[in-house]
Amino acid sequence: MLLKAIIYAYITNTYSSRKIEEAIKSDVRFIWLCGTCEPDHNTINRFRGDKVSAALKDIFKQIVLLLAEEGLVSLKDAYVDGTKIEANANRYTFVWGNAIKTSRERMIKQLDELWKYAQGIAKEELKDIAPLDFKTINADKVKETVQAIEEAMKDKEISKKVKQKLSYAKKNFPAKLDDYKVKEEILDGRNSYSKTDNDATFMRMKEDHMKNGQLKAGYNVQITTNNQIITNYDTFANPTDTLTLPAHIESFKKLYEEAPETVTADSGYGSEQNYAYLEENNCTAYVKYNHFHQEQQGNRINKHPFTIEYLYYNQQQDYYVCPMGQHMNNIGAFKRNNDNGFEQIITRYQAKNCEGCPLRGVCHKAQGNRIIEVNHSLNKHKQRAREKLTSEEGIAHRKQRAADVEAVLGNIKQNKGFRRFMLRGKEKVTTEFGLIAIAHNLKKKAA
Repeated sequence: MLLKAIIYAYITNTYSSRKIEEAIKSDVRFIWLCGTCEPDHNTINRFRGDKVSAALKDIFKQIVLLLAEEGLVSLKDAYVDGTKIEANANRYTFVWGNAIKTSRERMIKQLDELWKYAQGIAKEELKDIAPLDFKTINADKVKETVQAIEEAMKDKEISKKVKQKLSYAKKNFPAKLDDYKVKEEILDGRNSYSKTDNDATFMRMKEDHMKNGQLKAGYNVQITTNNQIITNYDTFANPTDTLTLPAHIESFKKLYEEAPETVTADSGYGSEQNYAYLEENNCTAYVKYNHFHQEQQGNRINKHPFTIEYLYYNQQQDYYVCPMGQHMNNIGAFKRNNDNGFEQIITRYQAKNCEGCPLRGVCHKAQGNRIIEVNHSLNKHKQRAREKLTSEEGIAHRKQRAADVEAVLGNIKQNKGFRRFMLRGKEKVTTEFGLIAIAHNLKKKAA
């Protein structure tokens, strides 16, 4: 009964638990759905926040499969996109990862200065004490170091300023380090979080009424659609779409026990990791990469004629040719990992002699001979993506994506007015968007 009432409330764009309670008492449609029962807003909130969360994805799946049986949706073609929705959090209760790093570095610098000062006037007293290891600094080590410095300098004449610094370090540094440790555990690799909702990350929203680029606590919601019906949904604390695709497709596989045959997405998902993942899962990827549209229009080569992609590459002898015709030979390769831990191999090429070149000013501005870094694996993926995207099937899928998934997101945010979550925490936020997705699909079925 509660599930019916809440889903119907979301169909009618009613999201507040108090307004749902009021509708249950006064709206004849809700009275009929609830069988004259009158649950209060606390019961409604507890139900949608905790009790229904474990079962909601399965309920969502059953509805999608029923729609598939009726021929209204196909699970073979997936159109993927994401949107940022504001969290139910105070926009000024932020914690920044870079601020913690800066504060710790400042603390380390002050301790290092105190240690060097103490060694200068009490070297003998400190000779048997191991110096502070700044790479593994912690509250206990700071306490031991400060205590050792105090004991070594207790009979020495030291300035008032040093005494104050030592007293401040003893009183505040251990507690601050413990606080930083807790905050970094909450951050878990992110750059920020909100004290009101620890799972929310500060990110740029399209709804920027003050036009000042203000960051707001929010979630990155990813959806998969077909025929404007949502077939999968996930919420992420990561503000960029690039790192969300593998996890989103994995949840699709877990839900329906197989991956979609085709995946269509915009350039925000065009990365080496995503192309490789879709290839491994036998998904035909109609996924754009950055600069794809500029390439098709011919604008990029006019604006950036000396970029790497427009230099001739001899694959057999492994060298590039610079704009003046010089060979740029392979000078080695290195590995680097992205934020998801995906390993990339980058190869470096260097020109023989750039001195006196008439194109030097427009070709590159670095000192010495020009060096370029090339990801050959990504270039191969881009070439395959280009062939697929410009084929008849690719053009059809690209056209359909804009009218399919973007229309669904526009309907949810504009027509249904859902721009801010009512609940807090990633699990509850995912449940709430699941209710939105079910309401959207049922309304689409009714239409």
